Amino acid sequence: MCQVAIDIPDAVIYDTHMTPEEAGRFARRAVALGYYSQSGVSIGYCAQIAGMTEEEFIAYLGENRISIFHYDDRAEFMEELNNA
Repeated sequence: MCQVAIDIPDAVIYDTHMTPEEAGRFARRAVALGYYSQSGVSIGYCAQIAGMTEEEFIAYLGENRISIFHYDDRAEFMEELNNA
């Protein structure tokens, strides 16, 4: 597994009242959201990056208004809706 380190200025930690652990968790979740929404990385891998279960990550996506459903066009969406 690859590890990536980022530098967060002490002033940001101070201003946000986050502990270094909270800042790390925030960064992991932000990276996971970015990978999922912009690069199409799977929910499973993104959940691993975020340090969550898949169910927790799906809920986190919802909290951030990111859908787990992706349709290429309206017709595909309507077909799925009719099949539900």
